[in-house]
Amino acid sequence: MKINQSFWQGKRIFLTGHTGFKGGWLSLWLQTMGAEVHGYALNPSTEPNLFNTADVGTSMASSEIADIRDAQKLHDAMQKADPQIVFHLAAQPLVRYSYTQPAETYAINVMGTVNLLDAVRKTPGVIAVVNVTTDKCYENLEWVWGYRENDPLGGYDPYSSSKSCAELVTTAYRRSYLASMDIAVASARAGNVIGGGDWAADRLIPDFLRALDAGEVLKIRSPHSMRPWQHVLEPLSGYLMLAERLFKDGADFAQAWNFGPIDEDACSVRWIIERLAKFRSDVKWQCDDKQQAQPHEANYLKLDSSKARNQLGWQSNWRLEMALNKTIEWHQAWRNKQNMRVVTLDQIAEYNL
Repeated sequence: MKINQSFWQGKRIFLTGHTGFKGGWLSLWLQTMGAEVHGYALNPSTEPNLFNTADVGTSMASSEIADIRDAQKLHDAMQKADPQIVFHLAAQPLVRYSYTQPAETYAINVMGTVNLLDAVRKTPGVIAVVNVTTDKCYENLEWVWGYRENDPLGGYDPYSSSKSCAELVTTAYRRSYLASMDIAVASARAGNVIGGGDWAADRLIPDFLRALDAGEVLKIRSPHSMRPWQHVLEPLSGYLMLAERLFKDGADFAQAWNFGPIDEDACSVRWIIERLAKFRSDVKWQCDDKQQAQPHEANYLKLDSSKARNQLGWQSNWRLEMALNKTIEWHQAWRNKQNMRVVTLDQIAEYNL
């Protein structure tokens, strides 16, 4: 599977969340293909971060630091960028943070999506929109098979619920406005992404690397929880393929899409830690003895990506072992003070061989 690089040459892109982990990787990938990338996002939420470490903004057409909750500023930025394709990745992306800041989570993930799609319908020239949500938008019944795009939406925690609401917003705007304007909008639901440059709190791989760098014992909340782990480039390749089909074929692809790993790569937290220990034998970890006090998190979650494979021709390029290896490689290169823009671009090129 290869991305059609010639399609992206000269395309005008509006990308929200370009200062984040996934948004930074996507911005760099688009830049390598000759796209004109206009970013809109808050300042990076961590220090260090991918945006600064990999010099993501260097070759962007514009990078506006602003809030998607500011509807007027978002509208003005989109009008100025005059995009053909919009990727919406800006979000409050953390489950545990949503328990402490539910109103903020809904304001960003729901009203931010409303503001984005409202700006789209007022911007002549937009042809395709990919709204990135999450695998957690499904009503999780803890069953062993993967969720399909026509399964019920839901969400136990504020984050998951807010992303389910964002899916409903997307459908409403498609039916009420965008379809009749020949603007094709789709939603994309991915699994637990990993890769270099993620320093977010309360995520397994960043927590592992922080503990390793500090020489501390890593505390694991739920060693038996199952997640659809995948390298960040996997869903991004799906977003790119989906956007191209929306641009070319419109309404036929304006729907929801899953981009998850194969079944064998839906693994437990314990499995991930044990594999990481193969790369770094000095890692030390233990189960958190305060687990009973932890907020609810799903124990089992898996996606069925049959539709993306059959209708988009999308598939995973890197198995989970490779994804973990590339993540450790990237982090070690950063510790060795290498040029991280070059390292990141090299991994993108290797992925798309």
